[in-house]
Amino acid sequence: MSEPDPPPSGYTDEGVPTFEHVRETIERRSAAAAGYEELVAQSPQGRDRAEREAEHESAARDKLEEIRRSVRGEG
Repeated sequence: MSEPDPPPSGYTDEGVPTFEHVRETIERRSAAAAGYEELVAQSPQGRDRAEREAEHESAARDKLEEIRRSVRGEG
């Protein structure tokens, strides 16, 4: 009776990671990062940060519109 094949390690015999191993690693890291961002967004500090970013974006849009009016000679 022969020995069963060992489970795949994610690396070739030469020590090079397989495409599947690399893909799984990227997907795992991406999922962890997305989960972290979701947790941060739900925290009080995350909500405060989101509010500050929204205020900053609004101020930037207002300033850009002011500059555009100035360039057009409207203001």
